[in-house]
Amino acid sequence: MAASVFEALADPVRRRLLELVAERERTAGELAAEFAISRPAVSRHLRVLAEAGLVGWRGEAQRRLYRLEPGPLAEAGAWIERTRDSWAGRLDAMERHLDDTWREQPDDR
Repeated sequence: MAASVFEALADPVRRRLLELVAERERTAGELAAEFAISRPAVSRHLRVLAEAGLVGWRGEAQRRLYRLEPGPLAEAGAWIERTRDSWAGRLDAMERHLDDTWREQPDDR
């Protein structure tokens, strides 16, 4: 799985774009109308999503209809599931360490 999937998902605009195309195919114009950013900015976000394999498109006359490509999301979800226990253990250990450190601090409050 390419890091580009997680990089693409890191941006809230791109996550919202994915939510919109998951509902149904949409044109770039329909997608741009959902945001307070320029249409070229939305197009750049769509390009990042397409390069990560998260969206696809098909031509219809002069328009492109964008759709969700679920494969990379499923792959990312599977990776998260495989590593969840490892991360949970590490986060628990960090929490214990922080609690211990906090208790060891002199009380000069």
